[in-house]
Amino acid sequence: MDGHRVVHNLSLRLWLGESTAILGRNGAGKSSLVKLINRSLYPVVQPGSHLRLFGSETVNLWHLRQRLGVVNTELEHRIPAAMTGRELLQSAFFGAIGLGQDRHPSDEQCQRTNSLLERLDLQTLSDIGFGQLSDGQKRRLLIARSLVHDPDVLVLDEPINGLDLRARHKLLALLRDLCRNGTTLVLVTHQVDAVIPEIQRVVGLTEGEVSLDGSPRDTLTADHLSSLFDTPLTVLESHGYRQVLPA
Repeated sequence: MDGHRVVHNLSLRLWLGESTAILGRNGAGKSSLVKLINRSLYPVVQPGSHLRLFGSETVNLWHLRQRLGVVNTELEHRIPAAMTGRELLQSAFFGAIGLGQDRHPSDEQCQRTNSLLERLDLQTLSDIGFGQLSDGQKRRLLIARSLVHDPDVLVLDEPINGLDLRARHKLLALLRDLCRNGTTLVLVTHQVDAVIPEIQRVVGLTEGEVSLDGSPRDTLTADHLSSLFDTPLTVLESHGYRQVLPA
């Protein structure tokens, strides 16, 4: 089968405890990077190349799910409209979407589910079909699902896409709370206003290569962002957030 290269000469280390934003235009390789991290995409084996997750090139997918939570639209599109939020969370304990007849959550797993629904203010949505929820509610449920194993790292691919202002602000507040409570975030986005103040590092991708890497203060400038997005931009900053406008 013919293919095409999505990343090239990519050399990147992401550190546990350092919440990082991965920025770039559509097609820059951001979503491919997410797939490499969650092992839904495997790199071509070449001399001198490697991919290590938590220090190991050999990865047990079940153990990986215990330490790494991933939220992306690909998962969102696989969820049946009739599935309730509670079942969505409980099935994550089994690495599945849906419980089926042979999957029965334990009392401890049910308690963990209830705790997450309460923490993310989702109790009233727990028994409603996924297809009846707003985009913001769906996104928060998916984050709750990703947290069932209390992972060390949470990877979010374009988390605020399609959300209205209220849902966007509520989701960003949730991400800030997760950071403050010890979860390492990898925030993959093309939207600069999604970079919360707790992000410690910004990596820019251009055509599958790292073109920018540093602190938010050093990287989220008009010059750097204009180059990264190939358009003249002005950057406004307020309360630790940045907003970009045409220059």
